[in-house]
Amino acid sequence: MVTSPRIRADAERNRVALLEAAREVFSEHGLDAPLDDIAKRAGVGSATLYRRFPNRQELIWEVFADRMAEYLRAADEALTGTDPWTAFVGYVTYLCELQANDRGISELLTTTIVGVDDRLTRLRELGQQRTGEVITRARDHGGLRPDFTLQDFALLLMANVGVTSRTHEHAPQAWRRQLSFAIDGLRATAATPAPPAPTRAAMLAAMRLRPGSSSEVEP
Repeated sequence: MVTSPRIRADAERNRVALLEAAREVFSEHGLDAPLDDIAKRAGVGSATLYRRFPNRQELIWEVFADRMAEYLRAADEALTGTDPWTAFVGYVTYLCELQANDRGISELLTTTIVGVDDRLTRLRELGQQRTGEVITRARDHGGLRPDFTLQDFALLLMANVGVTSRTHEHAPQAWRRQLSFAIDGLRATAATPAPPAPTRAAMLAAMRLRPGSSSEVEP
């Protein structure tokens, strides 16, 4: 049976509306937002959503693939910046601003979500690898304190989540002030002895979402 041009056009309009609604809902409420809320905002029935996107993983991929690619491009730019310290600061600021504006991308950066599309998982892992290279480059050139690790970078983003989630309505730019203080403390010239960094295993455990949240990604 041949699908008519009108049916195909209607289907594409529904797809575009669902993706736009999903971007808004995930941005506002995170990756475990009810899919029925997305369908309602898009002005279609839940059956239409599930027909276009059979599971949450596919919808999350469609919404965030481009954003995660931008994340990788930002890391690449930081790796080619003339001054490694300035490039590191710019990279951190970019990611913190992403978090401030989009709860969904914030969760992808700071949590390990069981069941997320394998393509997103690969992008996350590649992003973490490049972040490690940005850190190493800034340390090796003497701008970043020598004891700063990839685990500390994750802690920095987690701290920013706390600030942005509590202040986004009444003081939406407060995270910038908090980050400026944190960055000053990361300068090699300002470093004082710090307690040991958490282990990688400990951070992976801390990043795992609690049961009942978006670790359950199936509808």
